[in-house]
Amino acid sequence: MAAPKHVPQSAVPATGRAYVGPRRRLGSWHPGRPGELVDDGGQPRGDRLGSQGPDQGYALRLARGFEPRLRLGAGEHSADVVVGCVGVALKRAALFGRAPMAADLEVAFGVFGFLAEPPTGERLAERRRLFAGVAHHHHYAELRRIADRVPEGVLSLGAAAARDASVV
Repeated sequence: MAAPKHVPQSAVPATGRAYVGPRRRLGSWHPGRPGELVDDGGQPRGDRLGSQGPDQGYALRLARGFEPRLRLGAGEHSADVVVGCVGVALKRAALFGRAPMAADLEVAFGVFGFLAEPPTGERLAERRRLFAGVAHHHHYAELRRIADRVPEGVLSLGAAAARDASVV
């Protein structure tokens, strides 16, 4: 039977030892659980796998600061532009192995020409088709197509140089 609450109990068990750690494991650790990356190549790459990196949600917070600066053409929607360019910014941040920062979004918006005067004619129509509806969660393939359209060489440039290397 348990002792009443008013009876003091010893902090050290009757064995005299307060803590017993696990026994030492001999040999080195090997990944063997499902889902662990056993390849030395890091994260897998391929179609629809995205760009893994730390604290990626922060890019959406940073993108809110760019919304007043965006120069959209006729028929373009701010939500689609932000989501599409955040994918490009995350790809750039993952390329450098860090969390996203404002410079990544500057490059992403600049490479598609959203921080300058909107293009006219066929270039605007192509940009409109490229970004149409990507804010909807069912359009992940289209979002990846936008991010994959920007080569890694352009992503490693600064904001001004990336603006000059337009991909649309």
